[in-house]
Parts: sequence; structure tokens; C-alpha cells
Amino acid sequence: MEAAPTPDAAGAAAAPPPPGADRLFDAHRLPSDGLLLVSLLLYAPVGLCLLLLRLFVGLHVFLVSCALPDSALRRFVVRVMCSVLGLLVRQSQPRQRGLRARVYIANHVTHFDHNVINLLTSCNAPMLNGASGFLCWSRGFLEVGSTGGRAELLEFLKAYSSQGSNPPLLLFPEEATTNGRAGLLRFSTWPFSILDVVQPVALQVQRPFVAVSTADASWVTELLWTLFVPFTIYQVRWLPSVCRQAEETREEMARRVQELLALELGVASTRVTAADKAEHLKRLHHSPPQTPYAPVPSQPLAARPQIHPSLPSAEETRLTSMTQRVKEVLPHVPLAVIRKDLAQTNCVDATIANLLEGQVPFTPCETEEEASLLGPSVSSAQPPASPPPAVLPLRVFARSPEARHLSLQDRKRTLFDYARRRYSEKYGMPQSQGIP
Repeated sequence: MEAAPTPDAAGAAAAPPPPGADRLFDAHRLPSDGLLLVSLLLYAPVGLCLLLLRLFVGLHVFLVSCALPDSALRRFVVRVMCSVLGLLVRQSQPRQRGLRARVYIANHVTHFDHNVINLLTSCNAPMLNGASGFLCWSRGFLEVGSTGGRAELLEFLKAYSSQGSNPPLLLFPEEATTNGRAGLLRFSTWPFSILDVVQPVALQVQRPFVAVSTADASWVTELLWTLFVPFTIYQVRWLPSVCRQAEETREEMARRVQELLALELGVASTRVTAADKAEHLKRLHHSPPQTPYAPVPSQPLAARPQIHPSLPSAEETRLTSMTQRVKEVLPHVPLAVIRKDLAQTNCVDATIANLLEGQVPFTPCETEEEASLLGPSVSSAQPPASPPPAVLPLRVFARSPEARHLSLQDRKRTLFDYARRRYSEKYGMPQSQGIP
């Protein structure tokens, strides 16, 4: 009798996979729900009036913040004036702020997270990339005098933190903004090499009608949307200070703080990095534009050839050619399954082997319908072939493991022989040069 799985093993097996880059970043600002979109259109005239009024008020907020010295009085006055701009800042557990911590570690949601936290306590966020000079100062960043690399940056920040008269540092180890709903980016390790004690800060942002932030929006766009919507609520929660344990590396400490913040925010702790976000943005820019509220066409894909670009790129042409070769060997496999696996393997033989070995699940399709998607030249060059009888599902499930293993080996051998024969007939090669 088999032993029952332990609760930990069952929980690990049922744990959902971490979210990917497509769930960590919003590609569209407007809502996909039709009712919210109609509400946004009705609110638009009011929002435009608020935008113009708040631009005038925001200028006065900027002048007041520049005129008053850094103190509790200035933070109170600016916070009240920011509520007129629609920025509502709330904090919980303010007593958790450790007196020893001179480095604050926060998750990154918007371009104004450092301004919001600065309304609650005095701190400085360094400008790691972007404009310097007046623009850096006006946005509330600490201008870093070193531009020679990460080593010189760390030396500057260590020297800054060593002076007790300077305000604490506010750092964002994610190094990129997310939507704040699905997960946290992988924390960089360099913020945890400045001091051995850090103060985690959990930040959540809510906003009606539209998304809080998008993947490729600039800070000017975010500012205009912030002034347009009725309000934006920033919820700040202070966690207890975290000290580096004995013989704990920077990587382990960064992972521990990331897990604490993810648990406090109720999101996943992912391994996606800021570089992965840049790659995600490249894919979004090269993909055809799609609106989240566009109706789904009722016509099948084969009846809509006009959506394909007239001049495909070299990568698309190469992928189509490899898809055609796999399709000629395995005509019963759907094109979508072939293209998806080719995008990962980038090899015809590897994709064929994955399909034959059952590593890529699929449902056999009609070869006539799939051949039309590759174009008339492909369908006319090779007559449709029926799939081998071995690809049909088994109707009898063997009782013993040995019999099931022998049946699986027989089916795989039959599929390999069929693929070799199709490959050699198409390209006139010996079967030994085809699929191994």
C-alpha cells in the first residue's frame, strides 16, 4: 500500500507556478471591461477639468516644497496639498520604523513612490538612471555624483550612509516598476551591501477606471493620468527592521527580504528581473497592436489572411519554413503546437523528437485545414497524408506497468519509423541522416 503524501508535499504539488512577465506588467492603460470603459468616457470631461485645475495647484505644491525646509511641518503641509491633487497617502504600523535602519527597501509600483514615502518620513532616493541636474532635483531624487559604474555607486552610497546627519536612503531593489498585483521582481543584491540593517516598506497603489501604471509609460504620462483620475490611494506599511544574520550572503538576505515583502503584499516572489521586463517591452513593441476591448472576430484564422503582414520579417520567414518542414513530417500535429515548440527549441529535429516522445501534448488535427494556413505553395507541393494509426489514443489501458511500458515503446518506435520515412521521402536523404 502506497504511503499517503505529506501535507508539505501535497502543498508543493498544488502550488501554482509563479506569474510570468505578462502578468507583472500592464500593457494597456484603459480597462477591458465594457462598463468601466463607458464610465471612463462619461467621466472624461470632469477629468479634463480636474487635470487643468490640478496643474495650477501642483505648481504651488512644488513651490511650497522648495521654499520650506525639510521638517515635519513641510511634510504635513505638502501632504495636505497633495490630497487636493488626488494623492491620498495612508500608512499603517508607523511604530515599526526602526531607529537603527538607515536604508529603506520598498517595492516599486509607480514613478512617484519615493515622493509618497518622503511625505511620511525624511529619506532620499538616488537617481540611478535618467536625467541629472535640475530635473533630478525637481523630481525629488538624490543626484549621485558617481557615474563610473556600480562599484563607484556603492562607495558613494556607503559614504552617504556613514554620515549620521543625512536622511536615510530609499532603494528599490526591483529596479523597475510592476503593476503591484501579481508579484515582485527579483531583488538586486547591491542595495544589501550598503548596511547590515534595512527597513522593508510595503507599498500598494489603487486607482479607479485605469491601470496604476503601464510597462512603457514615462513619468510625464503617469503624472498626467494621476491628475486626471479622481484619486490615487497609496497604502504604505512599515515592516520590522531586518538584520543580516551570521554568515548570510547578500543574495540570501535579498531573497529573505523579498519573501517578507511578497508575503506582506499577498503576491508571489518571482525570479523575473528588470532585464526580463526590457525583453518583454521589445516583444510588445514588435507584436501587432491589440486593444483589450476589441471584439474577437468570428471568422476562422484561415479565412482572415489579411491580418498577416505583407512583408514578414526574416525571423518570421525562418520560423514558417521550419514549421513547414515539421508539418510535412508530422501532418497530424497542429501548426500552433509546432510553432510554439519551435520558438523554444529553434531546431526542427528537436521539435520532431519532442512531439514523437510525447513531451508536447497535442490533439491530432485534420491535415487539409492546417495545410491551408501555410499557403497554397505548401499545400500544392505535398499531398495531404493521413496520420499513422499509432497516433490514435489507446482504447485499452494495460493493468501492469511492464505492459504499459512495452506499449509505449511500441508506439514511439512506430512514430519514429513513420517520421523517418516521411523525412526521407521529402528530402531524398537516407534515414540515418534524418531524425536520430
